[in-house]
Amino acid sequence: MEKIRFQEHWIFSRCNDDTTFEVALPHDAMLSEKRSEANASGVNTGWFAGGDYRYEKNFYVPERYREMAVFLEFEGVYHNAEVYVNGDLAAVHDYGYTGFLVDLRPHLIYGCDNRIQVLVKNREQPNCRWYSGSGIYRPVWLYLLPNDHIRINGVKIATIDHKNPEVRVSVETSGRGKVRIEILDGNTVRYHGEEMETDGQCVQTIKLYGARLWSVESPYLYRCRVYYGKDMQETQFGIRTISCDSTNGFCINGKRVILRGACIHHDNGLLGACAYDYAEERKVRLLKQAGYNSIRSAHNPCSRAVLEACDKLGMLVADEYVDYWYIHKTKYDYADNVEKNYRRDLMDIVNKDYNHPSVILYSIGNEVAETAEERGIGLCESMTEYLHSLDGSRPVTCGINIFFNLLSSLGFGVYTDEKAEAEAGSGKKKAVGSEFFNNLAGIFGAEFMKRGATLHGCDVKTRKAFSKLDVAGYNYGILRYEKDLKKYPDRVILGSETFCSDAYKFWELAKRYPALIGDYVWSGMDYLGEVGLGAWEYEEYAPDFQHHAGWLTAGSGRIDLTGKPLAEMAYTRVAFELDKIHIAVVPVNSTNKAHSPSAWKMSNAVESWSWNGCEGMASKVEVYARAAKAELLINGKSMGMKKMKNGCRAVFRADYMPGEIRAVAYDEHDAVIAETALQSAGDETVLKLVPEETVIRAHDDLCYIRMMYTDKMGVLKPLARADIQVSVTGGTLLGLGSACPYNPKGFLTNTTDTYYGEALAIIRPDGKGNITVCAMSAYGDSSTTVMVQEC
Repeated sequence: MEKIRFQEHWIFSRCNDDTTFEVALPHDAMLSEKRSEANASGVNTGWFAGGDYRYEKNFYVPERYREMAVFLEFEGVYHNAEVYVNGDLAAVHDYGYTGFLVDLRPHLIYGCDNRIQVLVKNREQPNCRWYSGSGIYRPVWLYLLPNDHIRINGVKIATIDHKNPEVRVSVETSGRGKVRIEILDGNTVRYHGEEMETDGQCVQTIKLYGARLWSVESPYLYRCRVYYGKDMQETQFGIRTISCDSTNGFCINGKRVILRGACIHHDNGLLGACAYDYAEERKVRLLKQAGYNSIRSAHNPCSRAVLEACDKLGMLVADEYVDYWYIHKTKYDYADNVEKNYRRDLMDIVNKDYNHPSVILYSIGNEVAETAEERGIGLCESMTEYLHSLDGSRPVTCGINIFFNLLSSLGFGVYTDEKAEAEAGSGKKKAVGSEFFNNLAGIFGAEFMKRGATLHGCDVKTRKAFSKLDVAGYNYGILRYEKDLKKYPDRVILGSETFCSDAYKFWELAKRYPALIGDYVWSGMDYLGEVGLGAWEYEEYAPDFQHHAGWLTAGSGRIDLTGKPLAEMAYTRVAFELDKIHIAVVPVNSTNKAHSPSAWKMSNAVESWSWNGCEGMASKVEVYARAAKAELLINGKSMGMKKMKNGCRAVFRADYMPGEIRAVAYDEHDAVIAETALQSAGDETVLKLVPEETVIRAHDDLCYIRMMYTDKMGVLKPLARADIQVSVTGGTLLGLGSACPYNPKGFLTNTTDTYYGEALAIIRPDGKGNITVCAMSAYGDSSTTVMVQEC
């Protein structure tokens, strides 16, 4: 099989406009649309307009293709895609988050140029609760195969035994013949199989004595080559087994692993929905470096690039199907199609996921209130059983908001088309479904959902659905854990969506109860859409707290939109016993100011003691430590001692003065466990450009440049703020911006404001030499060069 990139030289246009542009894939058409209060997408997508789009590409089809099988693979098109080949309708695919194949053979004309046209229909809004993007936002590939070939996704590899390593390789071919299998370790052939007969399907078990296992700590990968006639396909895999039960918990290769998880959306921040392989791997790498060992792909299937990165880096994955079943959450979403399409969709997901050792769970939905109804319970059972038939090696879960199930069954917040039409006619938009409940949580705080989940009616409205699943996914149900673990001794519980502030409590419970297998915080990394959901912003950065147009991101990550870990991440690392101590400070210029409300923010503190101009002002300092007590010192003077009771967070108040702030953690015998300090920046401010990588590849990598206001020693100055204008040679500026959730400019300009002293530029190399980035600001100019290597 030959796999060819099919991503260059596409001609893009809006269906209501004859103006055309040449674009390279992946491409997000929504990111360049206008944002307005008049757009029906509203807070869901960040006020972007929807649209219908056309992508066209000519490609030459030589005569030799006549004797070949020719396919196009689209990894993701959002959404309602129609694919035409030389004017013929060749494929239709409505779900925007799964890939699909197009058989080109019936439509090709050999010996000349052929035309591919893709129509994308995303005008009808809203159809998603977060930023979806628009267009062909994931890669496209051209496959050339012999007429007698191994089917695409036709090789599936499962580990039978990890103690005496043994794998099962299943092969599906287009017809009869002989199949041979090789296993490679690097460039060394570890197993050279004999030919075996196939009638279209065959299976071989292979013992790999002494093989290395795949795990979170050691993600070792092998390659499997399958030969069939003139065809050869190669698949990467890892040798590992998983098990999951209430007695032993979740285990990899027989060893218990507690899932330290984070929910993520599919976008890549400043790049919009574009799923560049490099950006997808960077996202996974940042989450792994931050201390997470698992991600939940919320609330749609993740890209293949994410899975490949997780295999490589040792990150576990819960891959999720949809955000709704048959009850709409937005007027034009996919809910009308789930019951009729779920078999096709779930098969697409399994075909993508099967050979990836990182995938450990399938999730069939998120906050689907249908699980409180008999029809929905039946659908839950059907989807679970169908997934078991496709892949019996991985457990099935579903993220269920326990309190919302009760409230929706009582009629609160339920979406109906009638309500939507009435609101459209009145010019008012009333929150429904998850948005309705999220708004309540924003008003009443995190305890609203957690306390509500303890009501008896919540148990009644979830227990039937939980009984149909392998793993019961609790969204914001931590206060139920201990009671339910005793009441349902065979139930395996997963915190499928949680608050950051509960990390310590979860970790202590998980150490005691193996049946509590993990926790997925909302969210690991900030994302576009659901604007302001997790933001605590002051007036200086957000002129309104009502999330009107101008708001762009949720502000809900433990890692911000630019990839910077926040103080909440430092707290989480201490809670999970990865670090011993950290200090963070609420912006001193805003210590007692009002901020936008959110239940999803634990703290807006910053790991800095550089608050120039705030001398003598009241400060709020947070110390994160696993200790009996913690002490805070400023310039050597003690600000007091705090006992750490049932947690690892202590809050001190002191007047700000520049210099050194130090935190010391003590055990119950007053012995020092750990200490850490922050130093104030000097008076002079300079603009500093820091490439995340100083050498990148010409055709596969992206260049990320962090831009910071610092002192001469490189200490960040979070209160320094001024626009930065950027110019690039040797590449294309794909995105420029800061982590601020309120951003009326967007990311497609050459000038950006800073957010607490920082911003980010993302550049794609043009293959014509090194990349040089020049930046100008009120604090001076700066430049940097990144070496670009040919592969």
